[in-house]
Amino acid sequence: MAAQDEKESLLQEETGAEMLKGSEGKIESTKKKESELVLYHWTQSFSSQKVRLAIAEKGLQCKEYDVSLPLSEHNEPWFMRLNPAGEVPVLVHDDRVICDPIQIMDYLEETFSDEKTPKLIPETGSTYYHRVQHYRELLDSLPMDAYTHGCILHPELTVDSHIPAYANTRIRAQIGNTESELKKLAEENPELKDAYISKQRRLKTKLFDHDNVKYLKKILDELEKVMDQVETELQRRAEETPDEGTQQSWLCGEFFSMADVSLAVTLHRLKFLGLSRRYWGNGTRLNLESYYERVLERPTFRRVLGHVNNILISAVLPTAFRVARKRAPTFIGTTVLIGLLGGATYFAFLYFKKRLLVS
Repeated sequence: MAAQDEKESLLQEETGAEMLKGSEGKIESTKKKESELVLYHWTQSFSSQKVRLAIAEKGLQCKEYDVSLPLSEHNEPWFMRLNPAGEVPVLVHDDRVICDPIQIMDYLEETFSDEKTPKLIPETGSTYYHRVQHYRELLDSLPMDAYTHGCILHPELTVDSHIPAYANTRIRAQIGNTESELKKLAEENPELKDAYISKQRRLKTKLFDHDNVKYLKKILDELEKVMDQVETELQRRAEETPDEGTQQSWLCGEFFSMADVSLAVTLHRLKFLGLSRRYWGNGTRLNLESYYERVLERPTFRRVLGHVNNILISAVLPTAFRVARKRAPTFIGTTVLIGLLGGATYFAFLYFKKRLLVS
């Protein structure tokens, strides 16, 4: 009897140990899960691109979720609850939700600062720190939304744009549809009514400014002064490393900083919009031109942004596939029909070509 009691006692201890071990495993798993970085973004979003490049430069593991702007996923109630402004990017880490791109990048720098993680902002108080912060503020203050939408709506302001001609009509139609969509969503979701109405007002204001050619020409002229300042700073870096074969510096020093994140993505967007020739092409601003060429060869940049200027791959095709998932029967039926018509046309062409050659 005593032996049986001792056996049961040992079994209970072992079971308790296993339960404790399992509980500790769950706690550890929960901690790992809570410490995960989750980024909600859109590939073509300028602010999203900056955050994604900063994450890549720091070598951080991050789960990414594409919130499609063309499909208005950023207006859906689940996302508006996450960010009442209805804008990407949004970073979620533990119980923190951060919606402002500059705050996101500052948070990443402050939170992930161990020896193994690259620093993108120098120590506070140093000369490099003030230099990096100055150029961050200068570049982050640029009205990139106005440049982007303005150049799409008025392609005559650009030279070598990557934007297809149909984008003008499409974005105007999308803006019109979005206004009515936001009004409908406000009625369907009373708890989010204020957020939807606020976003609708902001959209109207943006459209008024971005469709104003006089305003666009003004801000594009002002951008010349910013590019001049950046060119001068890059010239200083070149003078600091005059010897051939010496590692070339970046904007604020030998290290790639948060200011470089802002500058690299800004230049890439200007290239996409068809403004590169104006600001650093044709032999003007040689330091800026050389800088951009080096940025394009940077592994992290190539991985994150190497193909985003191909609007067909990064925007149109993903949208088509998502529409296919939402409307599979109709989409598939239409695709098959188009394929059959295309095939019939091709064989008809071959047939008539053969008849012409024979005759």
